[in-house]
Amino acid sequence: MNTYGRFPIAIAKGEGCRLWDTTGKEYLDFVAGIATCTLGHGHPALAKTIAEQIHQLHHVSNLYYVPEQGELAKWIVEHSCADRVFFCNSGAEANEAAIKLVRKYAHTVLDFLEQPVILTAHASFHGRTLATLTATGQPKYQKHFDPLMPGFAYVPYNDIGAIQNAVTDLDEGNRRVAAIMLEPLQGEGGVRPGEVEYFQQLRQICDQNDILLVFDEVQVGVGRTGKLWGYENLGVEPDIFTSAKGLAGGVPIGAMMCKKFCDVFEPGNHASTFGGNPLVCAAGLTVLKTIEQDHLLENVCERGEQLRSRLKELATKYSPLFTDVRGWGLINGMEISADSDITSIEIVNAALTEGLLLAPAGPKVLRFVPPLIVSESEVEKAMILLDKAIAKVKG
Repeated sequence: MNTYGRFPIAIAKGEGCRLWDTTGKEYLDFVAGIATCTLGHGHPALAKTIAEQIHQLHHVSNLYYVPEQGELAKWIVEHSCADRVFFCNSGAEANEAAIKLVRKYAHTVLDFLEQPVILTAHASFHGRTLATLTATGQPKYQKHFDPLMPGFAYVPYNDIGAIQNAVTDLDEGNRRVAAIMLEPLQGEGGVRPGEVEYFQQLRQICDQNDILLVFDEVQVGVGRTGKLWGYENLGVEPDIFTSAKGLAGGVPIGAMMCKKFCDVFEPGNHASTFGGNPLVCAAGLTVLKTIEQDHLLENVCERGEQLRSRLKELATKYSPLFTDVRGWGLINGMEISADSDITSIEIVNAALTEGLLLAPAGPKVLRFVPPLIVSESEVEKAMILLDKAIAKVKG
């Protein structure tokens, strides 16, 4: 089906932070499967784990206890604020699980609330299923897919006054705000980091009003920001959070984590045929242990600083074309001036020609999400290639 607007290349193989297309041309990969290939391509530890696990046991369903699933859940709980983990296959599925958990909690714990509302942010992105599409605060993704799911309302990101007003306005009779669902850093919405003061006030509002705080960490979790979890950058803990993309380094997995007090699911409430199978969980555990053992969070912080510094140099060189460079760790955005006719996709295409893979985050933002193993020399090479691409587009 014609569901993807693809770039005009076909990738044949990869190693580390490099990819080669079917013609043999080499690319430096600063997309990482859209913030997914945590350890790059063909990482020895991940390849070894997958090969061994596929020979041993790859799938049995959740009719039986899966030891690898238990090990991965234990690691996550020991290295996060979560007490419970549910495994699925993607970020959208993880967010669906979070939405269902919120609704059951609202119906069974919050005075049997009949019409729970989940607040999400404008410019957010939570997935493409009907519920997560509705949660996504971007009308362009929702067009032609109505009627959308009820029970969602939207507020501006990083605006605490808007949250306070929405909580007051929506609380009426059997209808009230049951949860606030946000990304710690908005990825698809333009790589916009959350503000610490905003999220800390948000946590207070949730505590004072028995509102669940839900973080969508599908893109920012698993070390991408320089912290293992995105919420660690904000000094608050969510009640529920989700992960996917980088969790198994490119093997399809999703996870919804929560604290014990809001774990209201019972057998039969939610399930997944493939979720948490031995293969993906073994891969996930290897990714997380490699991040820890190889001190990759330090590399993410160092390379992120280097990347932002060089991007700011380019922004100065091509002033006034670029208006902002922002991000955490190795998820960064470079914003093109609204006054310029140049779009992000034009620069992405020019970079592709130069041998650098980038992704847009909207029509005016370039997104940089290389594998967490990216080296100092690779960041420098990427900036040289980007410089050439910008010069070509700018003419």
